[in-house]
Amino acid sequence: MEQELAELKKQVLTLQKDMSRVSDEAEIRKAHHKYGYCLDKCLYNEVVDLFSDRPDTFVEFLGSRYLGKAGVERLYKKRFAETFVAGRNGPIHGFLLDHAMMQDIVDVSASGDHAWCRMRALMQAGTHHSIEKDLPLGHRQWWEGGLYENEYVKEDGVWKLWRYRYFPFWHADFEAGWSKTKPNHVPWPTRTFPEDPTGPDEILERKMLCPDTRVVPFHYPHPVTGKRINSDDLRAPKYGEGVQEGCEEPLVLELPGGSKWEGAEERESRKGERVLAELVQDKVEK
Repeated sequence: MEQELAELKKQVLTLQKDMSRVSDEAEIRKAHHKYGYCLDKCLYNEVVDLFSDRPDTFVEFLGSRYLGKAGVERLYKKRFAETFVAGRNGPIHGFLLDHAMMQDIVDVSASGDHAWCRMRALMQAGTHHSIEKDLPLGHRQWWEGGLYENEYVKEDGVWKLWRYRYFPFWHADFEAGWSKTKPNHVPWPTRTFPEDPTGPDEILERKMLCPDTRVVPFHYPHPVTGKRINSDDLRAPKYGEGVQEGCEEPLVLELPGGSKWEGAEERESRKGERVLAELVQDKVEK
C-alpha cells in the first residue's frame, strides 16, 4: 500500500507540473495575441504596459535595440505613434494596420518564470484613398511579413513581455508584390537616442529584408533528434554556390553587450529539454 501511495503521489506531482506548464503556455499565447490586438489599433500606451519594468527589458526591431522600459516607450509611444497616428493613443479614421499572429511555438523554462515564443506575423497596412491628403503617408497600401523570437517573464503570477525580437523579413507594395521589393525597402536607423529623439539605443549590423531569406534561429532543439540546426544551414547563399566567403553571416539570438543567459550551457540538448541549452534562463532574479 505504501508503495502504491508513493507512486500515486509521484503521478500527481507530474500531472501538476504538466498542467502548470500547459496553463503557462496558454497565458503566454494570450499575452502575445493581446499585444497584437493593441498594436492593430495603435493602442501604444496599452502595448507598453504589457512589458516588464525590469531594466533588462528590450525590443529588437529593424536592426536596432530599444533598451529598458524607457526605450520601449520611445519606440511605441514616440516613433510609431508620431509616424502613424499623429501622436495619439488609438486609431485614426482610414488607417489600416492589422497584424495576424500565427504559428506560435511556446516553451516554458524549467524555472517556471521564463519562456520563449516563436511566432509569425503577417501585416496588412495602408491608408484609405479618402484620407490621402490628410496624412504625410499619403495613399499607400502594403504587406509585411516577419518572425518573432521573444522572451517572457512571470512576475507576481502574471506573464509579461520581456525581451522582444521582431525580424521583419519582407515588405511589399500591394500592387507590385514582394518579388519587386527593393533591397532594404524600409529605411534603417542611422542615429541613436538622443541624437535621434525617437531612435534606438543601439544599432546592430543586422539588415535582413527581402530578398534576404536567412533563417531566424530557433530557440528550441529539433523535436526528434534533439539537436540544434547547423549555423551554416541557416544562411542563404546564391543558388548553386553553397556557403562561401561573402555570404551573409547567420542571424543570431543574443543579449545586449554579449552577456549570457543565467543558467545557459554550451552543450547539446538532453532528451525532453524544450529550449536550447545556451538559451536557458534559471530562476529570474527580481
